[in-house]
Amino acid sequence: MISLPVLAFYLFAAATIGAAVMVISAKNPVHSVLWLILAFFSAAGLFVLLGAEFLAMLLVIVYVGAVAVLFLFVVMMLNINYEELREGAQSYLPIGGLVGVILLIELIMMGISWQFGADVTVNAAQPTPMLTEVQNTEALGRVLYTDYIFIFQSAGLILLVAMIGAIVLTHRTRSGVKRQSIARQNARRPEDAYGLVDAEVGAGATIPTKKGQGERP
Repeated sequence: MISLPVLAFYLFAAATIGAAVMVISAKNPVHSVLWLILAFFSAAGLFVLLGAEFLAMLLVIVYVGAVAVLFLFVVMMLNINYEELREGAQSYLPIGGLVGVILLIELIMMGISWQFGADVTVNAAQPTPMLTEVQNTEALGRVLYTDYIFIFQSAGLILLVAMIGAIVLTHRTRSGVKRQSIARQNARRPEDAYGLVDAEVGAGATIPTKKGQGERP
């Protein structure tokens, strides 16, 4: 008889694979983002079954609550003509298929030549501490900030460089684009922004120009 954890594993695994397939096969980008959210939730369920509650909550809070929702708002606000983007996609199919075949061959070769390191067998032979002794978050912190501290710091530096690059590309000087001038806004006086016009009845109002002359709108 199949136990409840095994049944839950197959359920979450099938939901994750199905949602991942729908992400790349859905024609509507909004539907793709919604399927992506379902894939994240299903993967979080798998982490819970593995006893990694911290990773599950991290996946739900960060990826579902921030990244996927950001994707959804960006897709809905850009108003992209997807029919126009799909035009001419067939011409890129041979190149894309060739790249896909090369990547598949590389993955197969990497899987065939894969070998475990010497430290894997040593770590596997060590006794696993009880959950009451070391919590999930503490064990993850020990591994992340001791064995992989340099990789963790390198990833942070890469994200910092990417953030600075995005800011530089956004604030670069471009012709024909209006830029905000804080100094001009602070130096603006009320009398430069509005004026009182004494309009005659039935004659309409005149707009004062820089030379002090009035012209009808």
